Amino acid sequence: MSKNNSVTNLLRSELAKATGCNLETIRYYEQIGIMPDPPRTARGFRVYGEEHVRRLRFVMRMRELGFSLNEVRGLLTLVDGGTQTCAEVHERTLAHLSDVRARITDLKRIESVLEETAAKCSGEDVPECPVLDALSA
Repeated sequence: MSKNNSVTNLLRSELAKATGCNLETIRYYEQIGIMPDPPRTARGFRVYGEEHVRRLRFVMRMRELGFSLNEVRGLLTLVDGGTQTCAEVHERTLAHLSDVRARITDLKRIESVLEETAAKCSGEDVPECPVLDALSA
């Protein structure tokens, strides 16, 4: 970080430290256009500022909440264009919430099947295994 401890003129490794984001993930986000290209110094080093820190934290939070990269990109397109409305963001959030609820339902079903299958298994050193039988059926 620079000597005055601000979040301007950060190198990529410093951006990674400031946000807790993996260095390779930052590179990837730049390659796919999620993160804008930062300006470069006269020596060719990329330098990041507060806007990069805020954007990367925004992207990371969306990913933590399970948004796909396409969903992130869609919302960022609205934000970058200055055309977002609360109604559009709300609609996208509700669509994502619906997907999350569907995944939870699937996971509960999977949990139930695994629990039933595991309960049939003795766990002993015998060649017959109800878990393998259930998976093969």
